Amino acid sequence: MLPAKIKNFLLKNKIKHDILKHKTVFTAYDLANTLKKKLNEVAKTLVIRVDKGHVLVVLPASHQVDFKALKKILKAKKIDIDRENVMVKLFKVKAGALSAIHGRLNKIPVYVDKSLTKAKKIVAQAGSFEESLHLTAKDFIKAVEGQLASFSKKK
Repeated sequence: MLPAKIKNFLLKNKIKHDILKHKTVFTAYDLANTLKKKLNEVAKTLVIRVDKGHVLVVLPASHQVDFKALKKILKAKKIDIDRENVMVKLFKVKAGALSAIHGRLNKIPVYVDKSLTKAKKIVAQAGSFEESLHLTAKDFIKAVEGQLASFSKKK
Protein backbone atom coordinates (compact mmCIF):
# COMPACT_ATOMS: atom_id res chain seq x y z
CA MET A 1 0.00 0.00 0.00
CA LEU A 2 0.98 3.57 -0.66
CA PRO A 3 2.20 5.09 2.62
CA ALA A 4 -0.38 7.46 4.16
CA LYS A 5 2.25 10.21 4.39
CA ILE A 6 2.81 10.14 0.60
CA LYS A 7 -0.89 9.75 -0.23
CA ASN A 8 -1.86 12.70 2.00
CA PHE A 9 0.97 14.82 0.62
CA LEU A 10 -0.17 14.26 -2.98
CA LEU A 11 -3.81 15.09 -2.14
CA LYS A 12 -2.96 18.15 -0.04
CA ASN A 13 -0.71 19.56 -2.77
CA LYS A 14 -3.14 18.67 -5.58
CA ILE A 15 -0.53 16.69 -7.53
CA LYS A 16 -2.17 14.97 -10.51
CA HIS A 17 -1.12 11.33 -10.52
CA ASP A 18 -2.25 7.77 -11.08
CA ILE A 19 -1.29 4.88 -8.86
CA LEU A 20 0.06 1.83 -10.66
CA LYS A 21 -0.30 -1.45 -8.79
CA HIS A 22 2.24 -4.14 -9.67
CA LYS A 23 4.03 -7.19 -8.33
CA THR A 24 6.69 -6.60 -5.68
CA VAL A 25 9.79 -4.97 -7.17
CA PHE A 26 12.95 -3.61 -5.55
CA THR A 27 14.72 -1.81 -8.41
CA ALA A 28 13.85 0.72 -11.11
CA TYR A 29 14.98 -1.84 -13.70
CA ASP A 30 12.54 -4.46 -12.38
CA LEU A 31 9.80 -1.84 -12.21
CA ALA A 32 10.32 -0.98 -15.89
CA ASN A 33 10.19 -4.66 -16.87
CA THR A 34 7.12 -5.38 -14.74
CA LEU A 35 5.14 -2.42 -16.10
CA LYS A 36 6.49 -2.84 -19.65
CA LYS A 37 7.85 0.73 -19.60
CA LYS A 38 11.00 2.04 -21.22
CA LEU A 39 13.89 2.63 -18.81
CA ASN A 40 13.92 6.34 -19.69
CA GLU A 41 10.32 6.61 -18.37
CA VAL A 42 11.15 5.18 -14.95
CA ALA A 43 12.66 7.48 -12.33
CA LYS A 44 15.23 6.16 -9.89
CA THR A 45 16.05 8.04 -6.70
CA LEU A 46 19.47 7.90 -5.07
CA VAL A 47 20.71 9.27 -1.75
CA ILE A 48 23.94 11.17 -2.28
CA ARG A 49 26.24 12.10 0.58
CA VAL A 50 27.58 15.59 -0.07
CA ASP A 51 30.48 16.70 2.12
CA LYS A 52 28.63 16.59 5.46
CA GLY A 53 25.00 16.48 4.27
CA HIS A 54 22.69 14.69 1.87
CA VAL A 55 20.70 15.35 -1.30
CA LEU A 56 18.42 13.15 -3.36
CA VAL A 57 19.01 12.84 -7.08
CA VAL A 58 16.41 11.54 -9.51
CA LEU A 59 17.32 10.31 -12.97
CA PRO A 60 15.95 7.92 -15.57
CA ALA A 61 16.66 4.23 -14.96
CA SER A 62 18.42 4.26 -18.35
CA HIS A 63 21.08 6.65 -17.03
CA GLN A 64 23.82 6.73 -14.42
CA VAL A 65 25.08 9.61 -12.33
CA ASP A 66 27.89 11.68 -13.83
CA PHE A 67 29.67 12.34 -10.53
CA LYS A 68 31.98 14.96 -12.00
CA ALA A 69 29.01 17.02 -13.27
CA LEU A 70 27.03 16.53 -10.04
CA LYS A 71 29.99 17.55 -7.90
CA LYS A 72 30.25 20.78 -9.89
CA ILE A 73 26.49 21.49 -9.61
CA LEU A 74 26.55 20.90 -5.85
CA LYS A 75 29.82 22.85 -5.42
CA ALA A 76 31.01 19.98 -3.25
CA LYS A 77 34.45 18.67 -2.41
CA LYS A 78 33.31 15.08 -1.94
CA ILE A 79 30.17 13.20 -3.07
CA ASP A 80 29.18 9.55 -3.05
CA ILE A 81 26.11 7.32 -3.17
CA ASP A 82 25.20 6.59 0.44
CA ARG A 83 24.59 3.13 1.85
CA GLU A 84 21.08 1.75 2.23
CA ASN A 85 21.25 1.70 6.04
CA VAL A 86 21.74 5.49 5.98
CA MET A 87 18.63 5.79 3.80
CA VAL A 88 16.66 3.75 6.34
CA LYS A 89 17.85 5.96 9.23
CA LEU A 90 17.40 9.28 7.39
CA PHE A 91 13.97 8.66 5.88
CA LYS A 92 12.51 5.87 8.05
CA VAL A 93 11.68 3.77 4.99
CA LYS A 94 12.74 0.29 3.94
CA ALA A 95 15.75 0.14 1.65
CA GLY A 96 14.55 0.39 -1.93
CA ALA A 97 11.21 2.04 -1.05
CA LEU A 98 12.51 5.60 -1.11
CA SER A 99 10.42 8.14 -2.99
CA ALA A 100 11.84 11.51 -4.03
CA ILE A 101 8.86 12.95 -2.12
CA HIS A 102 10.61 11.82 1.07
CA GLY A 103 13.24 14.45 0.27
CA ARG A 104 10.68 17.24 0.34
CA LEU A 105 8.97 15.82 3.44
CA ASN A 106 12.34 15.70 5.24
CA LYS A 107 13.62 19.05 3.90
CA ILE A 108 16.43 17.41 1.93
CA PRO A 109 17.17 19.01 -1.47
CA VAL A 110 16.06 17.06 -4.54
CA TYR A 111 17.82 17.37 -7.90
CA VAL A 112 16.07 16.05 -11.00
CA ASP A 113 18.08 15.28 -14.12
CA LYS A 114 16.84 17.20 -17.17
CA SER A 115 16.78 14.01 -19.27
CA LEU A 116 13.80 12.81 -17.22
CA THR A 117 11.67 15.63 -18.67
CA LYS A 118 11.90 14.09 -22.16
CA ALA A 119 9.34 11.42 -21.24
CA LYS A 120 5.65 12.43 -21.52
CA LYS A 121 4.82 10.59 -18.31
CA ILE A 122 7.12 8.96 -15.82
CA VAL A 123 6.81 6.19 -13.27
CA ALA A 124 8.24 7.12 -9.88
CA GLN A 125 8.73 5.28 -6.63
CA ALA A 126 5.93 5.97 -4.14
CA GLY A 127 7.38 4.53 -0.94
CA SER A 128 5.92 1.07 -1.62
CA PHE A 129 7.22 -2.07 -3.31
CA GLU A 130 3.83 -2.81 -4.92
CA GLU A 131 2.61 0.64 -6.00
CA SER A 132 4.20 3.41 -8.02
CA LEU A 133 3.19 6.86 -9.20
CA HIS A 134 2.46 7.62 -12.85
CA LEU A 135 2.55 11.34 -13.58
CA THR A 136 3.96 13.98 -15.88
CA ALA A 137 7.56 15.05 -15.30
CA LYS A 138 6.23 18.57 -14.64
CA ASP A 139 3.91 17.35 -11.85
CA PHE A 140 6.70 15.19 -10.44
CA ILE A 141 9.12 18.14 -10.29
CA LYS A 142 6.40 20.25 -8.64
CA ALA A 143 5.74 17.48 -6.10
CA VAL A 144 9.36 17.10 -5.05
CA GLU A 145 10.28 20.78 -5.49
CA GLY A 146 13.12 19.46 -7.58
CA GLN A 147 15.89 21.56 -9.01
CA LEU A 148 16.50 20.70 -12.66
CA ALA A 149 20.10 20.05 -13.65
CA SER A 150 22.15 17.87 -16.01
CA PHE A 151 24.11 15.27 -14.07
CA SER A 152 23.63 11.95 -15.81
CA LYS A 153 24.84 10.00 -18.79
CA LYS A 154 23.29 7.11 -20.66
CA LYS A 155 24.44 3.65 -19.51
